[in-house]
Amino acid sequence: MEIEGKVKLIGETQTFGSNGFRKRELVVTTDEQYPQHIMVEFVQDKCDLLNSYNVGQDVKVSINLRGREWTNPQGQVKYFNSIQGWRIEGASQGAAAGMPPVAPMEAFEPADNLNEEDHDDLPF
Repeated sequence: MEIEGKVKLIGETQTFGSNGFRKRELVVTTDEQYPQHIMVEFVQDKCDLLNSYNVGQDVKVSINLRGREWTNPQGQVKYFNSIQGWRIEGASQGAAAGMPPVAPMEAFEPADNLNEEDHDDLPF
């Protein structure tokens, strides 16, 4: 899944526990009739993906929805959801961070030197 919008907030990297679990929060405001402020968590090595982005920048964020079940001390079962980011790119960039750009389809034009008979012939 993907979320597109404008960066509203980029949080500082937080470290938890003795194992050094890292988390960083990003808030994206969607561009629709009723804009939504979506908080996306980036964890562990994905925290560093946010270093090259700024508040106000248009982005596209690839996400996974996560859910978990928890039983409280009174025995009641509760459910929690989170949105976890795993890739981010500038909306006008067109290429994900770390991914090579892809040529637009217009760049692939048929060769003019083929005669009419050649285009129907299969090479096998």
